[in-house]
Amino acid sequence: MTEIALLLYDGMTALDAVGPYEVLARLPDAQVRFVASTPGPKTTDVGLVLTADASLDQVPTPDIIVIPGSGKVPFLEDPAAVEWVRRAHQTSRWTTSVCTGSMLLGAAGILQGKRATSHWAVRDYLRNFGAEPVAERVVVEGKVITAGGVSAGIDMALTLAAREAGEDEARALQLVIEYDPQPPYDSGSLEKADPETRQRATELLTRGVA
Repeated sequence: MTEIALLLYDGMTALDAVGPYEVLARLPDAQVRFVASTPGPKTTDVGLVLTADASLDQVPTPDIIVIPGSGKVPFLEDPAAVEWVRRAHQTSRWTTSVCTGSMLLGAAGILQGKRATSHWAVRDYLRNFGAEPVAERVVVEGKVITAGGVSAGIDMALTLAAREAGEDEARALQLVIEYDPQPPYDSGSLEKADPETRQRATELLTRGVA
């Protein structure tokens, strides 16, 4: 049985967790555990409530670690979460993050000397953890996988699924969730968006909308 620990905390971004969950929970012989420093309901940044069913101490050595992000990254003030990731990474097969979840990996010392990505608004901040920020949707460095903002978590999970169960299984999982992106606008990355769109997006982030 593959044990997957997905960290939950108040203020996190829902899709950062739910996107990867939809893929990884369907892997053969996989069990996803929602973990938190204190088990119980956690309210996301848009008000959705997800429930952590286990404490960090109850899942000390998961095979796969998934760290979602948030707008304010409150878990950087949670030394227990940082220490848990640091210890669990020593025995994990894969340690992964979505969006600003990479900041927790950085705080745990996991990104030192590695290429990594995050949400475009904070990507360059990864340098403070000794990482090399790159403008890529998914970055694989050894057993560490980081993903860009929010929706990139689905891409990360499919990338991981291929490594865990093979590309045929990953392709089938992609079809199961009908992940066939055809966005109405071509402004989904900082490099594609025009200056006006970038400005408006920055204002939305400042207001806590995203």
